[in-house]
Amino acid sequence: MSEARRRELLQLVSARGFVRVADASADLGVSEVTIRADLTELEARGSVVRVHGGAMLPGAIREPSLESAREQQSQAKRAIGERAAGLVRSGDSVFLDVGSTALAVADALVERRDLHDLTVVTNGLSIALALEPALPRMTVIVTGGTLRPLQHSLVNPYASQLIDSLRFDLAIIGCNGVDVDAGVTNVNLPETEVKRQVMRQSARCILVADGSKLGVTELGVVGALSDFECLVTSGAAAGAIGILTTAGLRVENA
Repeated sequence: MSEARRRELLQLVSARGFVRVADASADLGVSEVTIRADLTELEARGSVVRVHGGAMLPGAIREPSLESAREQQSQAKRAIGERAAGLVRSGDSVFLDVGSTALAVADALVERRDLHDLTVVTNGLSIALALEPALPRMTVIVTGGTLRPLQHSLVNPYASQLIDSLRFDLAIIGCNGVDVDAGVTNVNLPETEVKRQVMRQSARCILVADGSKLGVTELGVVGALSDFECLVTSGAAAGAIGILTTAGLRVENA
């Protein structure tokens, strides 16, 4: 019985790329405790890799969930969120990207009681929910699209249809890597595609990334450093900031 269930569980992971414990529990009709035990056994065999909240196939890109990423560099992300939110003006149309740093920006925007007539478009479900307390001071629009696990983001197909029909005063973009030679890069390719599309539709682009992302290069190219008005960061080494500044990128160290 347990081996048959584990085969079914492995088939779910293979078909979806990532499976949450709660979803597998519902699909297979067993407790979450049983699913966790099965995933532990499958990981010991090398069949899956455990990640926060579930499991994925070995060799897949190791991307942290939004929940676990939010716990990392949390103080720096709060500082970045406050500084980036301070660059937003009443009446702006803003695209707010997905990710834990963008979530900190959303929290800071809610706290800015002086803002009004603000329109925020996002492809992050968690971002939209975080902005809900600010209604009706701001209008929140969700792009639609195909839901991805881990970051709770909406990507192509269909995300691009709304984005192509809008123009943004400001795009606040997150990433996984900022490097002088490689530029701005990201782990997840579907999200990278949306970021690039948003940047083409935006008058101004601001990059938000904590200090751990500086000097890092990932697979997907978001853009060149010159595509961004500035980088808002925190917790970054002075040397890393100096290198980016020398390359012509304005850095706001929160």
